Amino acid sequence: MQTNDIAKIVGENLKAARKAKGFTQAQMAKELNKYQPDYSEYENGIIELDYQKIVYLCNLLDITPNDLFGF
Repeated sequence: MQTNDIAKIVGENLKAARKAKGFTQAQMAKELNKYQPDYSEYENGIIELDYQKIVYLCNLLDITPNDLFGF
């Protein structure tokens, strides 16, 4: 599996978890001190999340890193 594939899987799972919690991309971006278009790039697999963001988002969305990575 290539890094691109992992980033896309993480992005898709992030999007699903966000929607399940009823958050908008704008709300998520604000939580990360980002602009909405920047946050969108996480969900589209263009930009990879760093460790701190993974932990923060998992706590915020009540998911585990395994959920995020699709394990």
